[in-house]
Amino acid sequence: MSRIRILSEQLANQIAAGEVVERPASVIKELVENSLDASAGRIDIHVEGSGGTLLRVADDGCGMDGDDVLLCLERHATSKIREEGQLAAISTLGFRGEAIPSIASVSWMTILSRPQTQELGTRAEIRYGTLRDVHQAGCGRGTVIEVRHLFGNMPARKKFLKSARTEMHHIEEVVRNQALAHPQVGFTLHVDGRVALEYSPGADLQRRVREVFRYRETLLPLAVAAEDEGDGMMLEGYLLLPEAAQATNARLRILVNDRPVQDAMIRHAVVEGLQGFLMKGFQPAGALLLTVSPDQVDVNVHPAKREIRFRRSEAVHRFIVDRVAAAMCGYQQSQRHSLFAPPSSSSRAWPVDSGEALRSVPPAMTMTTAEPVEQQPLPAMDRYGRSTPAMAAPLAAPPSPASPFAVVPSPPAGGAAGLTLIGQLFSLYLLCEREGQLVVIDQHAAHERLLYGQLRQGYQEAQIPRQTLLFPVTVELTPAQAETLEQKSEAVAALGLQAEPFGEATVVIKAMPALVSHVEPGGLLREVLDGLRGPLPVAADRTVPQAVDDLLASMACKAAIKAGNRLQPAEMLKLLHQMETSEVFTHCPHGRPVVKTFSSQEVERWFHRHGG
Repeated sequence: MSRIRILSEQLANQIAAGEVVERPASVIKELVENSLDASAGRIDIHVEGSGGTLLRVADDGCGMDGDDVLLCLERHATSKIREEGQLAAISTLGFRGEAIPSIASVSWMTILSRPQTQELGTRAEIRYGTLRDVHQAGCGRGTVIEVRHLFGNMPARKKFLKSARTEMHHIEEVVRNQALAHPQVGFTLHVDGRVALEYSPGADLQRRVREVFRYRETLLPLAVAAEDEGDGMMLEGYLLLPEAAQATNARLRILVNDRPVQDAMIRHAVVEGLQGFLMKGFQPAGALLLTVSPDQVDVNVHPAKREIRFRRSEAVHRFIVDRVAAAMCGYQQSQRHSLFAPPSSSSRAWPVDSGEALRSVPPAMTMTTAEPVEQQPLPAMDRYGRSTPAMAAPLAAPPSPASPFAVVPSPPAGGAAGLTLIGQLFSLYLLCEREGQLVVIDQHAAHERLLYGQLRQGYQEAQIPRQTLLFPVTVELTPAQAETLEQKSEAVAALGLQAEPFGEATVVIKAMPALVSHVEPGGLLREVLDGLRGPLPVAADRTVPQAVDDLLASMACKAAIKAGNRLQPAEMLKLLHQMETSEVFTHCPHGRPVVKTFSSQEVERWFHRHGG
């Protein structure tokens, strides 16, 4: 007697339900996707008892007639595809014809549906996969599906459900994801009789992103114009600026062809596009909507359709990296304009683009006469990173103590337009004013970003400036470091280090990168060798390997002005001028913000002043 038997339809449906219906949120996902495929303009969702008591999805879509209501209960019955060729270019959310029979096999299900062309609808009642009743009934256009007693016939499965709060969290995530993917559709989630989530139909994407995430922060738009489309791909969405990123990766929603998915490759591309702006260990947040030709993506690789596979994943990765990086470039340009555009009116204190200004000093705050102060340029700011002679005239001496008004020392002419330099705070921050805004600049982060740009450009052009050491330095290396130096001597030289063997595990350092010539040579060489130990691949969309980029950022950090360095006015102005002419200045290469602005209204609120 044969031991192999064909399973009953009921058992087969329950097995399929194990893949498709993991928890109450899975039911909501499948039913909402059916509603969206039916061209619904509004979807109402009701949940009771965290889904164990009731799950109800109602839509105003195209509806089903009596025959289709019965057919949708059969396995692999679907209106989405008809032939094998369509499976390679799926444009609908559902296509397998498994969801309804699988859900019906583990619950009490009621279906009520009516198409526009009929006056009466059809009502069907199913209990754990068995059709109990079907008859005509009055109802509005669209479909309503109720699911009760989920997993009532599978108590072992029910025990695997988490707490009520956890299950509701998963349901809310499903609704949020679908609301992001379909901003033109209205969604309402009712939980135990109260409205938990509500999104109006007809929203634009930015409004829907703000509604779903409750963002008030500035958003980085990722919209790509039609003429910029590449290979049939389109990218749109909104990301939080990098300084608002968090350590969790749960706040980046990825949608491909209106389908919420989990895709590590896309997430990696977004992170790479934000390189140099995102702090290490932090993840981007927001919503990214990628549209590709249906025949370029396989959505039939996961039982719950949470994962997908691109036919040309490298092209997709490069496309996203380029578009995200371009969006950040555009943001940099807007920030440069907002900070450095010429002001419409004059300001007090040190105008960055003026050589002289006055400020009021109370009579009790007199200043003593002092000798002129010799100005010094920013440390390591010349091309070769060495100290240079002062280039500006000495600062003017302050007036005599008898005068109630003090003349601020005149900074050198020229500099950045639009900002008015106030001074330095805590020997760490530059304070500036710009037309109703207080601008605070981290001097170390700003200088670090500028030096990083110089080092990176020098590396790309194979000419990082070197400085020959007056006395060569002998350094002992570990066997692994010595092996790395032997294998990657060209990469070490490209970073501005000249190190030659001087024994089995000893080298002599003869030259250093000019910008970091004051750093201990042995420590720098060891850091470089440790950083270069792994492979150095260069992707098609990058010009600097990641390991090298990290080393350049570390060099810039070591060479930059430090917290606690008190700067002269000319040095501060020079830093501002270099920020103005830099392509990137809002974040240090490790992702920390360089600039923070506060409106005059915010400052007034600090002191409980309201409109004066």
